[in-house]
Amino acid sequence: MPSGYLRLDVPIAALATAPVPAALAVIRTSGPGAPELAAKAFSRPEALSRAETHRAVHGFVRDPATGRDADEVVALVFRAPSGYTGQDAVDFVCHGGPAAWEGVLAALEKAGFERALPGEFTFRAFAAGKMDLAAAEAVDELVRARTGEAREGALERLSGGLGREVSDLRDAVQDALAEAEARLDYGEDELADGPGDLLAAVEAARARAEALAASHAVGRLLSEGARVALAGPTNAGKSRLFNLFLKEERSIVSESHGTTRDYIEADLDLDGIPVTLADSAGLRDAPDPVEAEGVRRSRLLAEGSDLVVYLVDGTRGAGPADLDILESLPGAVRVWNKVDRPEALPAPEGWIPLSAATGEGFSILAAELGARLRGARLRGGPSSGDLDEAPRASLPRVASQLARGTELASAPRIASRRQAECARRAAGALAAARDALVAGAHLDAAAVDLREAADALAELTGESVPESVLEMIFSRFCVGK
Repeated sequence: MPSGYLRLDVPIAALATAPVPAALAVIRTSGPGAPELAAKAFSRPEALSRAETHRAVHGFVRDPATGRDADEVVALVFRAPSGYTGQDAVDFVCHGGPAAWEGVLAALEKAGFERALPGEFTFRAFAAGKMDLAAAEAVDELVRARTGEAREGALERLSGGLGREVSDLRDAVQDALAEAEARLDYGEDELADGPGDLLAAVEAARARAEALAASHAVGRLLSEGARVALAGPTNAGKSRLFNLFLKEERSIVSESHGTTRDYIEADLDLDGIPVTLADSAGLRDAPDPVEAEGVRRSRLLAEGSDLVVYLVDGTRGAGPADLDILESLPGAVRVWNKVDRPEALPAPEGWIPLSAATGEGFSILAAELGARLRGARLRGGPSSGDLDEAPRASLPRVASQLARGTELASAPRIASRRQAECARRAAGALAAARDALVAGAHLDAAAVDLREAADALAELTGESVPESVLEMIFSRFCVGK
């Protein structure tokens, strides 16, 4: 890890709000003696340096060299171990213009503060024991949350729910390890409990670790979102449906074929799931080379999406070309559009009737997409694909993990790949320990596997984690967080 993150005694400062013009901005500082150091750049130095924790002091931040005021501020003082980082800290609430907060930062730098690295404040909170690593990662998740459900999950992890679950599981593993080591030291005949009790404890711990790992499917879906592509022949109504999802006119709607030459994207909240929705060019043999390129990109977009919505014009029906394409997209949601027209054909079984023009059937389609993304209702059926190892894929490829994750809605969820890998390692080691006990192998083998499981769980919460992993995690944070 770069020495910067380990410079815990160095006073740091950074803009904690977005670097855009706004009514207010917050400059965060942290480090031993931060209020006294900040007082060197403050119009009321004694008031700031003597302020007790959780006090607000009004004044001006000024250049220590020239004495010129940078901005009028309210300074919020936090004394160790109170506050976010567990260190002495001062947050300056200043005006939100770039010139104002840059002036405040420049004055604080002259007073002795250094610019903070990305995530350095949260790293200090983790180093001070204010939060475990799972909660620290939730800070970044909360900043990036795009839906209310994603926010709620991140808040639950930030409050320590996941950390408590993992710590409790690790205690159970360590209890099993202590039992195995006691049997090694004293012999099974001298202990009251039989070997079946140890086996039951290991199997129970394995099931809990497996459940944690499985929860990553839904946790990742909520934190990273899903990509949904609208596909189908030209003039099937994809652009109108795209606008219906967004409740605004974003995509050009025309009766002419080939209006959409490339795909356009927009973000939306679909039943609590952050979704990137893409409207693509109509799939057909296009004579125009530009449109043909758009068709090629549309095919690639459909193949790389988590879910495909395939529309056909219900007045014409699904032709051989549509059925051929659908064979390559077995998890696609089939939509029979334009049912409001008198000449529309009846929707076949397995197709959702819809009028993108009037909105008829839209609520049914939206509910189906939410259910499909959560793995609750699958026309194509799940397969054994791995959500984490595979790139973006059609729904059947990831459905089995999503379905397992939905069973854990009330339990703490794992959201990061790092956490999921730790949980999988723990589950694998516990399975190996269980198999060793079932096979009657020497307890030394089971003890080794139990130690490996305990170590993996300790890494999940940050009790034991390589410095390179810490650097990777915190370097992804925003500066000022």
